[in-house]
Amino acid sequence: MAAAGALPAAAASPEARLESVRALAGLFREAQPREMATESTFGVLLEILMSTSGEIEQACKDSRELVDLDTCLLLITECFRCLRNACVECTKNQHILRNLGLISTSVHLIRLLHGIKIKEELLLTALRCSLQFLGNVAAGNGDSQKSIWKCAFPDLFLTCLTYSDEKVIAYCCMVLFTCLNSEKVRELLDPGNLTVAVRVLKVYKDQLESEWSVTLLELMMAKVSEKNPVTSKDVNVFVSHAAFLAECFQKTCEAVLKLTSAADAEDEEALVTIRLLDVLCEMTSNNGQLECLQALPGLLETAIDTLRLTHFAGKQSVNVFTATHAMTGQEEISHPAVGFKSHLIRLIGNLCYKNKENQDKVYELDGIPLILDNSSIDDNNPFVSQWAVYAIRNLTEQNERNQEFIARMEERRLADNSALESMGLEVEKRDKNLILRSARKKPS
Repeated sequence: MAAAGALPAAAASPEARLESVRALAGLFREAQPREMATESTFGVLLEILMSTSGEIEQACKDSRELVDLDTCLLLITECFRCLRNACVECTKNQHILRNLGLISTSVHLIRLLHGIKIKEELLLTALRCSLQFLGNVAAGNGDSQKSIWKCAFPDLFLTCLTYSDEKVIAYCCMVLFTCLNSEKVRELLDPGNLTVAVRVLKVYKDQLESEWSVTLLELMMAKVSEKNPVTSKDVNVFVSHAAFLAECFQKTCEAVLKLTSAADAEDEEALVTIRLLDVLCEMTSNNGQLECLQALPGLLETAIDTLRLTHFAGKQSVNVFTATHAMTGQEEISHPAVGFKSHLIRLIGNLCYKNKENQDKVYELDGIPLILDNSSIDDNNPFVSQWAVYAIRNLTEQNERNQEFIARMEERRLADNSALESMGLEVEKRDKNLILRSARKKPS
């Protein structure tokens, strides 16, 4: 290939190498030059990267070394652009680059660049191109994905996710998710590696970039939903991140109200809120994680406030939060917010499980009538009646004030008797007291 022959050896001047590599990167934007590329071409690029990284390392060790770091960075950037372009829809080049060791060399260079003080814009551009190369060499190539994971996980991802540059973070997430399969998901969500997953979510929380967060929450949801997601010794690791997930939910919860508009049915921030709620429901269903979440300031209040807002929104106009009984049983609602109010009630019930302080808090926030008002069958919220039963029973267990409050609501006809009956509850008078109890079965 003529372009390959035009590449000078690594010993040539940095300026000559830079000019030649930049030209080759331009050629590799086209399919035919990519397909014609030879192993020797990529071998020269590898030599350039290795010699340039050696120069940078030497300069870092000995400040007396006269090394033009700016030119070195530009050369590294163009090499990665060239390699990035060479991988596009070209499995042959992906295999050649991996077999030459360019994946491990790239990971080493990224770590090296992270540790030196140089012009920020030149550094960020080099990092962006290096991560783009790793993403492209991994695309649709299982062997390359394994190689990247072996070299880069978890340290490289933790390093790149600390940058404030949105493109570095986005490309890092791209590499991470390109490499994931069922085996690597288990490794990613292992309590010892959970910091990587939480770092991705923290990026979302700080920068409102939710594309990767939705996918990651889906994976976390699958993990925490397992019957035995963690061993007893690992519970503390999950608990240490529970507060962060709850904080994310508290910050984004009102975004779900965007879903009252059909035009915003796929709003990513709202989708993250929905999946955060699902994860919190599962975490509070685990005794090892429940106590930590019950003690978090503001989580219960947020759940009640969000239930109140969505309930009100459903009454203001006809939308996904409006209670409906129009389904025939054969239709299926695919809107992402279906079940959201059910899950809010489930979370409230979980947070009140054998917890007197939270039981009383729901009373003080006027949450009991709100739950009862959302206890009727609703096609937009499957199993809402069952979750309301669960919540009311947790609210009233060994809590006489809450029991009496609900009983007096019934006596004054402020509560719908049919709702209590549908929940399997009834009010009974004992002397001067009103008692809420499980309904007695009527003879058939």
